[in-house]
Amino acid sequence: MPTYIDPLLYGSLPTKPNTMGMEAVLTDKVDVGLLSEAVESLRERFPYFYVRPQIAGTDLVLAPNDLPVVVRDSWEPTILVSKETNYHVLSFKCEDKRLAAEVMHPVTDGSGFMPYFKSVLFCYLSKRYGIEFDRTGFRLPGDEIPDSETGSPFSEEAVDAVKAPFYVKPEFKHFMQIKEPDSTWRAIKIKMAADEVMGRCKELDASPNALICVLLARAVHKIQPQDEKVILGGIAVNRKAILGNTDNYRCFADLAYIHYKPENLDKDLSLMCTVTRGQVIMQTQPENVLFNLKKMKEGMPTLHGIPSIGAKMLFIGSMAGHRRTTYTVSYAANRTFGPLDPYIEEFYVHAEPVPSAVVIEVSCINNAFFLHFEQRFKSEALLNAFLDELRLAGIEPEVLRKEAYLTSDVRYDDLKIPVVEEAKTAWDGFLASFKR
Repeated sequence: MPTYIDPLLYGSLPTKPNTMGMEAVLTDKVDVGLLSEAVESLRERFPYFYVRPQIAGTDLVLAPNDLPVVVRDSWEPTILVSKETNYHVLSFKCEDKRLAAEVMHPVTDGSGFMPYFKSVLFCYLSKRYGIEFDRTGFRLPGDEIPDSETGSPFSEEAVDAVKAPFYVKPEFKHFMQIKEPDSTWRAIKIKMAADEVMGRCKELDASPNALICVLLARAVHKIQPQDEKVILGGIAVNRKAILGNTDNYRCFADLAYIHYKPENLDKDLSLMCTVTRGQVIMQTQPENVLFNLKKMKEGMPTLHGIPSIGAKMLFIGSMAGHRRTTYTVSYAANRTFGPLDPYIEEFYVHAEPVPSAVVIEVSCINNAFFLHFEQRFKSEALLNAFLDELRLAGIEPEVLRKEAYLTSDVRYDDLKIPVVEEAKTAWDGFLASFKR
């Protein structure tokens, strides 16, 4: 029976896939055969990613998957946990010089997937160029797997002992929503000089995610100046790292909620960044994380009491899929891939925009910040307003490309789950309507 630390796969539905990924643009065209070899070479080092969902009573659990991970020479999306991807929770794709890995988000988060993606690049580039790179900082075949990576991320914590949270953020049931959404997913790739970003952060006593959160709030207000509702930003935080574990692969990402009253957004930028950091600090105290984990643990008997997997999917999926913020910002704090840096031109993290219509995923490598600006609409009004705010803050952004954001879905092909079967039937009917 799964515990509160185990992946809640019910959060990934055919209608709400909840997937994430990482993408790198390399200096040379990707060799799909060598990439496949690199992916398979890491099977024993990262066994928890080479898995497939299985039914155990009224639960979904993960079991080893001996079939090869699918690596496709195409940028078109696929369907995880389907026959096309050998029922795996992850898959890879490549096109020209870029490659990407996609995974079910309930299995892992950015901090858990980053070491794996780095290791895939290490093994691939080693094979591609015949170079023996320095292994320091990488998890590679033959290395011992520590308990901190695969065991409970909170084994050292007295989760049951916490009595109350340090701080409870007031709930905002009514907050500003972007009025553009039309379900057209777009991804805009933006590059910024790291010295410009970090220089401004130092002057403002801000972190990159706090600065971007404020600038995006100003951009939202600029395109919807008559809307008086609070703008509610979400900044991704890592509950494992807050409690001292940076190794574990499990998904324990969370959001710190940052609210801005529209009338305050024209105040001094340094003040707004300080207010943002203060709101994050208040919500990321260890007592808050422990109390949250305690509530998760106490809620497991209720979840186990739900009589079917389909019902659990409807319950968890509805919670995971509802709109919680005006926008979300996530910063992957990794700044280097060590000896691999000269072979990487761009690096991005991306996640299906579940909590909001706009998500900015921030990453940094080779003295440059890369933004994966994701939106669920065609209009570029918000994008242009945000780019203007960056320039006003003394940061010159470079838009590298604009493209359809093609995320992979989830289907559970070999499992008979009523909710999945119904969703698949509806989807097949939708596709058939275009063929008539």
